[in-house]
Amino acid sequence: MTDFTLHTAETAPEAAKPLIEASQKRYGMLPNLHATLAESPETYEAYGALQGLFGKTSLGTVEKHVVLIAINVDNRCHYCVPAHSFLALKDGVSEETVAALREDRALPDARLEALRQFTKALIANRGHLADAEVAAFLAAGFTKQNVFEVILASAYKTISNYTNHLARTPVDPPFQKYAWSEATAAAE
Repeated sequence: MTDFTLHTAETAPEAAKPLIEASQKRYGMLPNLHATLAESPETYEAYGALQGLFGKTSLGTVEKHVVLIAINVDNRCHYCVPAHSFLALKDGVSEETVAALREDRALPDARLEALRQFTKALIANRGHLADAEVAAFLAAGFTKQNVFEVILASAYKTISNYTNHLARTPVDPPFQKYAWSEATAAAE
C-alpha cells in the first residue's frame, strides 16, 4: 500500500498553504481530504474551484445533496458518503432522504428520484445516456442546464472520490457517526 501524507500548514507544499488556511477558516478544521489533496496544490485548487462552481448552480440545496450523495455511493467512497451525509443533514435534508441515498434506495419524492436516477445513469454509463434517460429527467421538471450541472458535480466528485480511494483517507471525527461502506449500506 502506498502511504499518502495528511499535510498540515507546516508540511504542505508552499502553494498549498493558502488553500489549507482557507479550508481551516471555512470548516473550522482541516478536513483529511483537503490535507491529502495538499500534496498537489493544483488538484486541491481544482477541487475547490469545482466545488465552488457546483455550489452556484441552479439546483436547490436538497437537489445538490441528492446528486453528491448519489455519486459518492455509486463511486463507493468511504469518506465522501459520511461527509456528505453529515452536511446534508446539517442543511436540512430529511433523515429519510439521506438514509435512502446511503442505501441506494428509491427516494419517496418522484422529482428527486428522477434526479437520483439520472445521476446514477450518468456515472454508471460515463455520460453515454439513452435519449429516453435524458427525456425522463427533463420530463421530471429539470432543464438542459441541470444536465450540465450534474456533469459538473461528477467532475468535482471524481477528484475527491478517487483521491479517497487511492489514499484511503481517514474519515474525520465529525463524520464518523455516518461511517459508510457497501456492507453497512446493505445492513442499514
